[in-house]
Amino acid sequence: MKKLVLVVLFLAAACKKEEAPAPTPPPTTETAAKPAGQTVELTVTEKGFEPSPVKVKAGEPLTLVVTRKTDKTCATELVIDEPPSTTPLPLNEPVKIAFVPKKTGELRYGCAMDKMVAGVLLVE
Repeated sequence: MKKLVLVVLFLAAACKKEEAPAPTPPPTTETAAKPAGQTVELTVTEKGFEPSPVKVKAGEPLTLVVTRKTDKTCATELVIDEPPSTTPLPLNEPVKIAFVPKKTGELRYGCAMDKMVAGVLLVE
């Protein structure tokens, strides 16, 4: 009888599927994702474009995030010469304007009334 019990236990153990070990995740290296380019937040107030001037780097992608906070301004659009563009600035809505400044020096932007209300990017 003891032999029969041993044989049954042996067969039960042999028939039992072996569980595969849990897969080991591949090693990872934590690296902070570097943002693509520069982002500058600008606000249009009764004083104009703020802050100004702002330093940026030539040859790097730039995103201006412009929010007009007042109706008491002619700066309801942003005009920039390089690259040439005119972008509407709805009240209290952030507007993204993306481009790559190529030339170093002062890059002036402003309202559609010949940049009467203006700001400056110092491109280095």
